[in-house]
Amino acid sequence: MTLKARLFPKESRYLPGQRWLNVLFRTLHLVGLGGLGAGFLYPAADQSWQLYLQLTLISGVALTLISIYSNAIWLIQMRGQMVLLKLLLLWLTGPFPEYRMGLFILIILISGWIAHAPARVRYYSPYHRRRIEAADLYRQGSESG
Repeated sequence: MTLKARLFPKESRYLPGQRWLNVLFRTLHLVGLGGLGAGFLYPAADQSWQLYLQLTLISGVALTLISIYSNAIWLIQMRGQMVLLKLLLLWLTGPFPEYRMGLFILIILISGWIAHAPARVRYYSPYHRRRIEAADLYRQGSESG
């Protein structure tokens, strides 16, 4: 099996219980974001909000790994690209703590926008400059050679 076929299967793969794993990790992610928001929007005297940062990161990584396992095309679509952007913005809160509030709000805005955007936006690939799905990768490959 080629690397392309492993990363970008024609039909997406599903883990046993994937729906419930997504629900679990999304719920934990929301709890983490709530606590993180408290730490970022109302700066705490201590670092107690860091537990929520860890919960947010761990649950976010779990959701990302499930998406990549299902089909890595997620990484080149806007929905995956926005997750990578949000990670960059979250990372920037470390070296620029004075911008934590604004960066956190921007992360929430990006999350709400991409989660509720129509499929033509979420499945858009900036690299292909159009909406793309797994089958498109195979049609494109067979046309070029």
